[in-house]
Amino acid sequence: MKKRIAVEKFNFPVERIKSGYYSDAYFLRTEEILNGDNNHPRVMMQVFTRKHVVVCGIDEVIALIKTCAHHPDDIVINALYDGDEVSPWETIMTIEGDLADFAHLETIYLGILARQSRIATNVRNVVKAANGKSVLFFPARYDIYQTQESDGYAAMVGGIKGFSTDANALFSGSKGLGTIPHALIASYNGDTIAATEAFDKYVAEGIARIALVDFDNDCVNTALAVARKLGRKLHAVRLDTSGNIVDKSVLPQMGMFNPTGVCKELVFNVRKALDAEGFDYVRIVVSGGFDTKRIADFEAASAPVDTYAVGSSFFDGNINFTADVVAVNGKECSKAGRRLIPNPRLELVK
Repeated sequence: MKKRIAVEKFNFPVERIKSGYYSDAYFLRTEEILNGDNNHPRVMMQVFTRKHVVVCGIDEVIALIKTCAHHPDDIVINALYDGDEVSPWETIMTIEGDLADFAHLETIYLGILARQSRIATNVRNVVKAANGKSVLFFPARYDIYQTQESDGYAAMVGGIKGFSTDANALFSGSKGLGTIPHALIASYNGDTIAATEAFDKYVAEGIARIALVDFDNDCVNTALAVARKLGRKLHAVRLDTSGNIVDKSVLPQMGMFNPTGVCKELVFNVRKALDAEGFDYVRIVVSGGFDTKRIADFEAASAPVDTYAVGSSFFDGNINFTADVVAVNGKECSKAGRRLIPNPRLELVK
């Protein structure tokens, strides 16, 4: 049985929303006209998108309507569930009631669906490309902080379990994950070993020891040095080589591939070196510009990556939704080019 998130889990600025502060002005004019003319037909609003997407944000939209509509008890909602995959033009939700009660919410609910579905869709594509390997959600720095909770929820719906901030991790019931930033290594005068030892000394034992090994652009030797120092306590090394330079271990191999940044050849070099000294238990995490295509390329080459940390590409693309009135007082009525498209997958929201 699929379950919906309880309305109480969402927190809206109710008075501002009801006042129309976040609404396109013409929706507010619509309510003003309908109320002024005492014209209150019962309409059916149909919501759809033009792309194949993983739909997300439905539970928040339901909560929005139940919290911020006028006379929400008179509104009937039928909807899919967050995480459902939909085809172009497939109806994902219908809203039935007096348009004057919920017209002011259209701007907001379409925006919720657009953002969360874009992230959920991108995440699911990345997770599929990773072939069962772990994927970490690390895009918080690429957008304003107020979106982190809903972004993390969309990522969870898409299939991710590891997040970089507590806010991203809220709906999963977990905490933010993290390793060592370059700033910490710089604070130890560029000494990766010293920074990693400090991490090991002061961070709780339950936190995985994952060393960042690209500070000197010598991932192989730095990974070996950290592994020799921490031994079995070292869980993984992270490769995050800048996209405009070539790691020292890759220089002799140049000629038939793009050698910059975290390339497949660098991952193979680090894996081979670690295994040769008995550190086969040390995992490899990669980050820096990864998206669906790049991960698929790594997987096609059987690159020995254990975890992909992905950031800005989760915000790529443009997914949007449209809402149309398709029936009035039980009879079909819609603009030319749009029509009522019943969807047997919709379920009544109770």
